[in-house]
Amino acid sequence: MDPFAILAGLATGIVLGLFGSGGSIIALPALLYLLHVEPKSAIAMSLGVVAVTATVTGLDNWRRGLVDVRVALVFGIFGVAGTFAGARLGLLTPVVIQLGLFALVMYAAAWRMLKPTRIAAPAAGGVVSTGGGTLALGGCHDFFSPCMGHIALHGIGVGVLTGLVGVGGGFLIVPALVLLSGIPMKTAVGTSLVIVAAKSYAGFLGYMGGVAIDWGVMGSFTAVTVAGSFLGSHFANRISQAMLKTAFAWFLVVVASYILFKSVLGG
Repeated sequence: MDPFAILAGLATGIVLGLFGSGGSIIALPALLYLLHVEPKSAIAMSLGVVAVTATVTGLDNWRRGLVDVRVALVFGIFGVAGTFAGARLGLLTPVVIQLGLFALVMYAAAWRMLKPTRIAAPAAGGVVSTGGGTLALGGCHDFFSPCMGHIALHGIGVGVLTGLVGVGGGFLIVPALVLLSGIPMKTAVGTSLVIVAAKSYAGFLGYMGGVAIDWGVMGSFTAVTVAGSFLGSHFANRISQAMLKTAFAWFLVVVASYILFKSVLGG
């Protein structure tokens, strides 16, 4: 495998291990431009790579007690349904639209990472400050609470996006979990990995039979990515998150611009 592709695989896993998100944003361009996989196949394969990697890393977080199983179940069930639907829609969507949306998602992720975080820990009364107001969190452990309803709706929306453009959606899931369920950031990252894994499997299955899958390339890239995910988890508490988020955000801007000019605008 190309040395740059190996580095991209390691980076995919490291980013997933550190942030609980961002894996597909590296995996898809690597498959497209370094391994020269056809666009729709690359979208499907990136979902497969992230599914396996997030499963391994998510299980590690679960063993350490950093997964809220109830929230993951609600978000995951509705997210899986949305992802499968998005993948079937993706089979019918022109590639230029898919890649254009993917680039816009990358810009949105970069903007969110560069934006100062103003999420406070939940107060004793079950209220979290968001910088622009407060959100009541009481009763979110009840399956039939309004909080769980919001989580389910968010799961459907992020799921459709996952299937359509091949992103796991973790950068949307993590802040949603912190704001909607009030769980701590570390638990949100672990829970996000479980949800990303479930949704990515659904998206991959949605593309199966409709696009060609190079199992050898996908398997090799996945193995490298899994190794990277352990590195990311190991260093998650040892590296400045602020510095990493800023560097990753600008990396997203560069890659998104490249995709727009090369594959969307025909530059």
